[in-house]
Amino acid sequence: MTEPEISTHPGPDELADAVAARLVERLADLQRRGRVPSVVLTGGSIAVKIHEAVARATDRDSVDWGRVDFWFGDERFVPADSPDRNVGQARAAMLDRLPVDPARVHEIAPSDGEYADDVDAAAAGYADRLRAASASDEDATPRFDVLMLGIGPDGHCASLFPGRREMYDERAVVAVRDSPKPPPTRVTLTMAPLRRASEVWWVAAGDEKAQAVHDAVTGSDLDAVPAAGPEGVERTVWFLDEAAASRLPAGWVRR
Repeated sequence: MTEPEISTHPGPDELADAVAARLVERLADLQRRGRVPSVVLTGGSIAVKIHEAVARATDRDSVDWGRVDFWFGDERFVPADSPDRNVGQARAAMLDRLPVDPARVHEIAPSDGEYADDVDAAAAGYADRLRAASASDEDATPRFDVLMLGIGPDGHCASLFPGRREMYDERAVVAVRDSPKPPPTRVTLTMAPLRRASEVWWVAAGDEKAQAVHDAVTGSDLDAVPAAGPEGVERTVWFLDEAAASRLPAGWVRR
């Protein structure tokens, strides 16, 4: 895999602006090469800031937003109108403010959606969509161009939590029950698809994330720190504010 790059910024606003600028640049470059880029979005407060920064970016029109596929690394299995839904947050902050193709926004079904309250069926349905988008019959998921992930203070990523069996599941998408972080029922990508994206972009802000960032970047045990697992095939970048980067060894901190 790839040696991680560390990109540090004074605070969460500067971090969000930097990630947004790099995302617009990356998508535009892929499209210039004739590609339809695929991006995996994450949730959380820093993700909302990033999405808002993309929507207001001065060069956002360099991207043909109708030719970008948007996926989600995990989702809370709650009703469609719940504020806990990652897709709802992404729509409000970015997707509804850009000329995206609705058919290219690949949502994980809500608990009142096509699979009703069957979370296993919702996970299997998302796995089917990913498989259909794959370029190879042998691959369970597409090779995502950019996969964005947050990290929890406990070292979790997506909805893969320390010591949980979902982390070792060989399926591409699984249901999560009794999550240690509410809401308790979720759908998540597993470690295999999280480790085959071209670029994995980690985003973290705040000193409450600092120890988890340290443990993930320096290669802690995967069972204790799931975020130590996902790496990009071509590039892994940690976008951090100074607080989140504060416990990294001095040689790791780069501006």
